[in-house]
Amino acid sequence: MPGARLTGTLDDRTYKGEIDVRLGPVALTFSGTVRFEEVDDVAHTARVKAVGTDAKGRGGANAIAAFRLEAIPSGTLVKIRTDLNLSGAVGQYGRGAGMIEAVAAQLIKQFAEALRARIAAEPAVIRPISGFAVLFRALWRWIVGVMAPASRPR
Repeated sequence: MPGARLTGTLDDRTYKGEIDVRLGPVALTFSGTVRFEEVDDVAHTARVKAVGTDAKGRGGANAIAAFRLEAIPSGTLVKIRTDLNLSGAVGQYGRGAGMIEAVAAQLIKQFAEALRARIAAEPAVIRPISGFAVLFRALWRWIVGVMAPASRPR
C-alpha cells in the first residue's frame, strides 16, 4: 500500500502502523494500532478494530472493518464493510463532496492492484498453502496503515 508502513507487532493479533493520506489539499500522517478481534477461517471472515490520531494533533479515527471472502468463478471476491468515525479537524476535512468515500475507494483500488501484482509475481508453490492466510496477511498490512491511526511522538 503506497504510503503505509508496519511499525510494530504487539502480539499475534495486534499491530502498529502509519500511513500518509491526502484529503484534498490536506496531507495527514496517521499512526496507530489495529487488532484482529475475530478471525473465522471456516467462514472466511474477519473483523478488525483500529484506533489512532493524526501526528499533528488535528484529530483522530476509530474504525471497525469486517472482511468476508467469497468464491467466484474468476477467483475470490473480497467484501469489506467499514464503520469509520473521524474526530476533530480531520473529520471536517473530508465531509464535503464525499471525499472520505472517494479516498477510501482509491485506497482499496490501489491495495487490490498491488495484491493482484504480488500474487501474480509469486512462483508456483508445490505444497498447498492457505490462500485465506495470504490474503489476510496482505489485508492486515493494508489495514495497519490505512485504518489504524493512533498517536505517536514527533
